[in-house]
Amino acid sequence: MFDYEVVEARYVRDHVVWLRFRDGLAGELDLLPHLRGPVFEPLMDPVVFRGFRLDFDTIAWPNGADFAPEFLHELVGRVAPPLER
Repeated sequence: MFDYEVVEARYVRDHVVWLRFRDGLAGELDLLPHLRGPVFEPLMDPVVFRGFRLDFDTIAWPNGADFAPEFLHELVGRVAPPLER
Protein backbone atom coordinates (compact mmCIF):
# COMPACT_ATOMS: atom_id res chain seq x y z
CA MET A 1 0.00 0.00 0.00
CA PHE A 2 1.11 3.51 -0.76
CA ASP A 3 0.38 6.76 1.04
CA TYR A 4 -1.34 8.11 -2.08
CA GLU A 5 -3.98 5.37 -2.10
CA VAL A 6 -7.49 6.86 -2.24
CA VAL A 7 -9.40 5.45 0.73
CA GLU A 8 -12.53 7.61 0.55
CA ALA A 9 -14.18 9.58 -2.24
CA ARG A 10 -17.34 11.68 -2.36
CA TYR A 11 -19.10 13.51 -5.14
CA VAL A 12 -19.41 17.23 -4.30
CA ARG A 13 -20.88 18.99 -7.37
CA ASP A 14 -20.35 19.35 -11.12
CA HIS A 15 -16.87 17.81 -11.63
CA VAL A 16 -15.69 18.28 -8.07
CA VAL A 17 -14.82 15.36 -5.81
CA TRP A 18 -13.60 15.17 -2.24
CA LEU A 19 -10.82 12.64 -1.74
CA ARG A 20 -9.03 11.27 1.31
CA PHE A 21 -5.76 9.40 0.96
CA ARG A 22 -4.15 6.78 3.18
CA ASP A 23 -1.60 9.34 4.45
CA GLY A 24 -4.43 11.58 5.70
CA LEU A 25 -4.28 14.19 2.94
CA ALA A 26 -7.82 15.22 2.02
CA GLY A 27 -9.52 17.90 0.01
CA GLU A 28 -11.77 18.88 -2.86
CA LEU A 29 -10.59 18.70 -6.41
CA ASP A 30 -12.18 19.99 -9.63
CA LEU A 31 -11.31 17.39 -12.27
CA LEU A 32 -12.92 19.22 -15.21
CA PRO A 33 -9.58 20.62 -16.50
CA HIS A 34 -8.19 17.06 -16.53
CA LEU A 35 -10.98 15.41 -18.55
CA ARG A 36 -9.09 15.24 -21.84
CA GLY A 37 -9.17 12.50 -24.42
CA PRO A 38 -11.82 10.13 -25.74
CA VAL A 39 -12.15 8.00 -22.59
CA PHE A 40 -12.99 11.11 -20.54
CA GLU A 41 -15.51 12.64 -23.02
CA PRO A 42 -18.54 10.93 -21.45
CA LEU A 43 -17.52 12.33 -18.05
CA MET A 44 -18.09 15.88 -19.27
CA ASP A 45 -21.74 15.18 -18.36
CA PRO A 46 -21.94 15.69 -14.57
CA VAL A 47 -24.54 12.91 -14.30
CA VAL A 48 -22.07 10.44 -15.80
CA PHE A 49 -19.15 11.95 -13.86
CA ARG A 50 -20.85 11.34 -10.51
CA GLY A 51 -20.98 7.60 -11.31
CA PHE A 52 -17.40 6.97 -10.15
CA ARG A 53 -16.45 4.33 -7.60
CA LEU A 54 -13.39 3.41 -5.59
CA ASP A 55 -11.44 0.85 -7.59
CA PHE A 56 -8.32 -0.53 -5.92
CA ASP A 57 -6.39 2.64 -5.00
CA THR A 58 -8.13 5.32 -7.09
CA ILE A 59 -11.48 6.46 -8.48
CA ALA A 60 -12.76 4.93 -11.71
CA TRP A 61 -15.81 5.02 -13.95
CA PRO A 62 -17.71 2.17 -15.63
CA ASN A 63 -16.36 3.14 -19.08
CA GLY A 64 -12.79 2.37 -17.93
CA ALA A 65 -11.69 5.96 -17.24
CA ASP A 66 -9.57 6.51 -14.15
CA PHE A 67 -6.75 8.65 -12.79
CA ALA A 68 -3.46 7.50 -11.33
CA PRO A 69 -3.71 7.87 -7.54
CA GLU A 70 -0.34 9.64 -7.34
CA PHE A 71 -1.64 12.24 -9.84
CA LEU A 72 -4.75 12.85 -7.72
CA HIS A 73 -2.62 13.03 -4.56
CA GLU A 74 -0.37 15.65 -6.14
CA LEU A 75 -3.36 17.74 -7.26
CA VAL A 76 -5.07 17.62 -3.86
CA GLY A 77 -1.75 18.46 -2.21
CA ARG A 78 -1.63 21.67 -4.25
CA VAL A 79 -5.10 22.83 -3.21
CA ALA A 80 -5.67 21.36 0.27
CA PRO A 81 -5.41 23.83 3.13
CA PRO A 82 -2.60 22.97 5.58
CA LEU A 83 -5.12 21.92 8.25
CA GLU A 84 -6.39 19.11 6.01
CA ARG A 85 -2.96 17.58 5.35
